[in-house]
Amino acid sequence: MNLSCRRGVSRIIVRSFNVFANSHVVQSWNFLSENPEFEESDRIRHAHQVFDEIPEMDVVSATAAIGSFMKQNRHEEAICLFKRFFHLGIRPNEFTFGTVIGSSTLLRDAKLSRQLHACALKMGMSSNVFVGSSVLNCYVKLASLEEARKAFQDTHEPNVVSRTNLISGYLKDNNFEEALLLFGELAEKNVVSWNAMIGGCSQTGRNEEAVNLFVEMLREGMVPNESTFPCAITAVSNIPSHGTGKSFHACAIKFLGQRLNVFVGNSLISLYARCGNMEDSLLVFTKLQERNVVSWNSIIWGYAHNGRGSEAVAIFERVNKQSNLKPNRVTLLGLLFACNHSGLVDKGCFYFKKAVKDDPNSVKPEHYACLVDMLSRSGRFKEAEEFIHNLPFDPGIGFWKALLGGCQIHSNNPLSELAASKIIELDPRDVSSFLMLSNAHSVAGRWHKVSDIRREMKEKGMVRVPGCSWIELRGKVRVFVTADKNKELKGEIYGVLKVLVEHLSEFDPFISAIDDDFLY
Repeated sequence: MNLSCRRGVSRIIVRSFNVFANSHVVQSWNFLSENPEFEESDRIRHAHQVFDEIPEMDVVSATAAIGSFMKQNRHEEAICLFKRFFHLGIRPNEFTFGTVIGSSTLLRDAKLSRQLHACALKMGMSSNVFVGSSVLNCYVKLASLEEARKAFQDTHEPNVVSRTNLISGYLKDNNFEEALLLFGELAEKNVVSWNAMIGGCSQTGRNEEAVNLFVEMLREGMVPNESTFPCAITAVSNIPSHGTGKSFHACAIKFLGQRLNVFVGNSLISLYARCGNMEDSLLVFTKLQERNVVSWNSIIWGYAHNGRGSEAVAIFERVNKQSNLKPNRVTLLGLLFACNHSGLVDKGCFYFKKAVKDDPNSVKPEHYACLVDMLSRSGRFKEAEEFIHNLPFDPGIGFWKALLGGCQIHSNNPLSELAASKIIELDPRDVSSFLMLSNAHSVAGRWHKVSDIRREMKEKGMVRVPGCSWIELRGKVRVFVTADKNKELKGEIYGVLKVLVEHLSEFDPFISAIDDDFLY
């Protein structure tokens, strides 16, 4: 038999081992799944038995068996089978380590992952690109960026997967410059590396960079996939830019077709809602072939943010009656938020009490805080104060801020001072509480109190974060920052402001006292 024939026979034998190992493990898994009386220890013992029954065991068939358990999400068994390698005298290869480190990552066991890395290092395989990529991915998700960077440096000829994992690590650590530099060094960018950059920027609040990267991706001829669009559309909705969002929606239909999946659909529902276009948001929701609880939450929160509480309540009732999905704590929070900002106080209290009675574990501190805010905004301070004192836990700073916000609206000065004192007691350097208290005193005309608060803030070196707003006009987003004197249209902006002040001064004597130096 010549050399080429021997190689062909060898490949057939290896393939046969792989098929046998996979089918044997899958049959075993089916048997265990159909018999839930098996304890975890029984499952692992049975896995050992399956492993030992594979004939003429070698590293290829053994690795295939481990891989099969990993695909079935039986990572504990996969790890136990790896330990059997050494009892059976089998030397793991780079694919064995890559697979088993993947299992330890999914188990979120950093200590085990480090042990496996050390084992690979001892056997001289840590520099292999397959092993290195798995180790890098593990350290990015479970450990420190420094360990991930060291694993990257130790990898011989790192590929696009290795570099993409490190890019994700940099973005997770909010190190945008390093991520962008490494991304620029990629000789061949694939859709996964583009997705990592776009998704990382979107998740770390760099929404404009995420949008620009998506546009650059299209210009370079890269075809986006179903994982690209949720990240890009979420970034647009955070800006939010209605025109750009509609363009991205059209782009999604062009590349993915009319039947968008639930993840793209959910991001579009949120996009249109944040842009104030609830008609298109509802249209996307209606056209979705498949809906999950996030879909229902997105439309409820959309109506809530747009002050349409009645519609949010109607959608909530629909999800209870027409869907087999169970509302979660995000659903309840959206419902309470909708009732809060639409004046539906009694209805909000009803839903809160019902949730506490039906599923107390789903009610979290943020739901209690939302109810305090609801009662305070409606001027029901006695109920709000009693509710805070009867909480089953110590109220945090958010509860007193909610109460202070309501006091500011209704000029309840005695209670606002109590709430402010509680906030300052919990966080002496909280700027927002000082400002809210100052505003409450200014509404009541207590200018000496306002002066005292401002002086105290100045002495403590407390700096207010400038307010920021933006508007999309003729396809361009214009950003405005408090006291910004560097705008190209500064003259026109402050000219309009002066005209407004002149008109308003006819109705409010305080406004007439504002001089030109304040405006400019």
